[in-house]
Amino acid sequence: MSKTPWLSRWKARWRQIKMWVGGFLYGMLFYETEIYFRRQRADLEHLFALILFGDMFGVPVLPPVYSLRLLPYVVPTINLWKRRLYRERDLLDLVADLEG
Repeated sequence: MSKTPWLSRWKARWRQIKMWVGGFLYGMLFYETEIYFRRQRADLEHLFALILFGDMFGVPVLPPVYSLRLLPYVVPTINLWKRRLYRERDLLDLVADLEG
Protein backbone atom coordinates (compact mmCIF):
# COMPACT_ATOMS: atom_id res chain seq x y z
CA MET A 1 0.00 0.00 0.00
CA SER A 2 2.85 2.40 0.65
CA LYS A 3 4.07 2.12 -2.97
CA THR A 4 0.83 3.35 -4.53
CA PRO A 5 0.89 6.98 -3.27
CA TRP A 6 4.54 7.33 -4.26
CA LEU A 7 3.85 5.87 -7.70
CA SER A 8 0.82 8.11 -8.32
CA ARG A 9 2.80 11.21 -7.28
CA TRP A 10 5.64 10.17 -9.56
CA LYS A 11 3.27 9.66 -12.49
CA ALA A 12 1.60 13.04 -11.88
CA ARG A 13 4.98 14.76 -11.69
CA TRP A 14 6.17 13.00 -14.83
CA ARG A 15 2.99 14.10 -16.64
CA GLN A 16 3.64 17.71 -15.59
CA ILE A 17 7.22 17.52 -16.83
CA LYS A 18 6.08 16.10 -20.18
CA MET A 19 3.48 18.87 -20.54
CA TRP A 20 6.05 21.54 -19.72
CA VAL A 21 8.62 20.17 -22.18
CA GLY A 22 5.92 19.84 -24.86
CA GLY A 23 4.81 23.44 -24.30
CA PHE A 24 8.40 24.65 -24.36
CA LEU A 25 9.16 22.88 -27.63
CA TYR A 26 5.89 24.08 -29.16
CA GLY A 27 6.68 27.67 -28.19
CA MET A 28 10.22 27.38 -29.46
CA LEU A 29 9.38 25.72 -32.78
CA PHE A 30 5.81 26.49 -33.81
CA TYR A 31 4.37 29.46 -31.91
CA GLU A 32 5.71 32.17 -34.20
CA THR A 33 4.54 30.25 -37.27
CA GLU A 34 1.06 29.86 -35.81
CA ILE A 35 0.84 33.58 -35.06
CA TYR A 36 1.98 34.36 -38.61
CA PHE A 37 -0.67 32.08 -40.13
CA ARG A 38 -3.40 33.50 -37.87
CA ARG A 39 -2.46 37.04 -38.90
CA GLN A 40 -2.40 36.02 -42.57
CA ARG A 41 -5.82 34.40 -42.26
CA ALA A 42 -7.24 37.53 -40.62
CA ASP A 43 -5.78 39.66 -43.43
CA LEU A 44 -7.39 37.46 -46.06
CA GLU A 45 -10.74 37.49 -44.27
CA HIS A 46 -10.66 41.27 -44.07
CA LEU A 47 -9.67 41.54 -47.73
CA PHE A 48 -12.59 39.25 -48.60
CA ALA A 49 -14.96 41.47 -46.62
CA LEU A 50 -13.55 44.57 -48.33
CA ILE A 51 -14.13 43.05 -51.75
CA LEU A 52 -17.67 42.03 -50.88
CA PHE A 53 -18.80 45.02 -48.87
CA GLY A 54 -16.45 47.73 -50.00
CA ASP A 55 -19.42 49.74 -51.24
CA MET A 56 -20.13 50.59 -47.58
CA PHE A 57 -16.94 52.67 -47.73
CA GLY A 58 -17.17 53.80 -51.34
CA VAL A 59 -15.14 51.02 -52.94
CA PRO A 60 -17.44 49.38 -55.50
CA VAL A 61 -15.86 46.07 -56.49
CA LEU A 62 -18.61 43.47 -56.91
CA PRO A 63 -22.22 43.91 -57.94
CA PRO A 64 -24.54 44.01 -54.91
CA VAL A 65 -26.34 40.80 -55.94
CA TYR A 66 -23.33 38.65 -55.03
CA SER A 67 -22.76 40.60 -51.85
CA LEU A 68 -26.32 39.98 -50.72
CA ARG A 69 -26.04 36.26 -51.37
CA LEU A 70 -22.90 36.02 -49.24
CA LEU A 71 -24.11 38.40 -46.51
CA PRO A 72 -25.35 35.69 -44.07
CA TYR A 73 -21.91 34.07 -44.03
CA VAL A 74 -20.02 37.31 -43.40
CA VAL A 75 -22.26 38.97 -40.80
CA PRO A 76 -20.29 37.61 -37.80
CA THR A 77 -17.06 39.20 -39.04
CA ILE A 78 -18.39 42.62 -40.08
CA ASN A 79 -17.84 44.28 -36.69
CA LEU A 80 -14.25 43.01 -36.45
CA TRP A 81 -13.61 44.09 -40.00
CA LYS A 82 -14.95 47.61 -39.44
CA ARG A 83 -12.93 47.96 -36.23
CA ARG A 84 -9.76 46.90 -38.01
CA LEU A 85 -10.46 49.12 -41.01
CA TYR A 86 -11.06 52.22 -38.88
CA ARG A 87 -8.20 51.56 -36.46
CA GLU A 88 -5.51 54.19 -36.46
CA ARG A 89 -2.17 52.76 -37.43
CA ASP A 90 1.14 53.98 -36.16
CA LEU A 91 4.49 53.73 -37.87
CA LEU A 92 5.48 50.95 -35.46
CA ASP A 93 2.39 48.94 -36.49
CA LEU A 94 3.43 49.14 -40.12
CA VAL A 95 6.98 48.05 -39.29
CA ALA A 96 5.65 45.11 -37.26
CA ASP A 97 3.47 44.06 -40.20
CA LEU A 98 6.44 44.18 -42.56
CA GLU A 99 8.61 42.11 -40.23
CA GLY A 100 5.99 39.71 -39.71
